[in-house]
Amino acid sequence: MSGKTLTRMDLSEAVYREVGLSRNESAQMVESVLKLMSDALVRGETVKISSFGTFSVREKNRRIGRNPKTGEEVPIEPRRVLVFRASHIMKDRVNQGV
Repeated sequence: MSGKTLTRMDLSEAVYREVGLSRNESAQMVESVLKLMSDALVRGETVKISSFGTFSVREKNRRIGRNPKTGEEVPIEPRRVLVFRASHIMKDRVNQGV
């Protein structure tokens, strides 16, 4: 693995190069898309991007966990967790390294 991280700046730079918008407009477009996605997830909606994957929010119930260091039982409060499920096309691309 290269250890490289794709950032918002990288995404807006790619939009700038590929679409031809100004750098400022490209950054605004990336921010707008990310805001739409996060707002939908906050509302509990599913975000599906064809050939990429699906983001969804899952409700987890209250349960008893265990502190691995002490063995003490600890209550874990109910919470919402973000889940990403890659599409089979994305899984294949990652496995092939393409």
